[in-house]
Amino acid sequence: MGLTAEQRRALRLLAGNPSGFMESILLAHGFEVDALARLIVDGFANAEPVRGSGDARGTTRVIITDAGRRAVEREGLIPPGGDSGS
Repeated sequence: MGLTAEQRRALRLLAGNPSGFMESILLAHGFEVDALARLIVDGFANAEPVRGSGDARGTTRVIITDAGRRAVEREGLIPPGGDSGS
């Protein structure tokens, strides 16, 4: 199964920022939790807890993996070895 348009858009955004984005920022950009979760389950992104955020529920940073970067390169969303230009 291929990537959805939303997943491709998320990976392109993530590819442009090596340190990833807070989950709340991705949600504010209109990404659905299910689409982000699928990227993580499929190995295209990692979710890392952020400590000391002051939020009792905790926060999560989403970071693209090497597999995610290869996927966006393969689909021509960013040039091989390049970034998204964001």
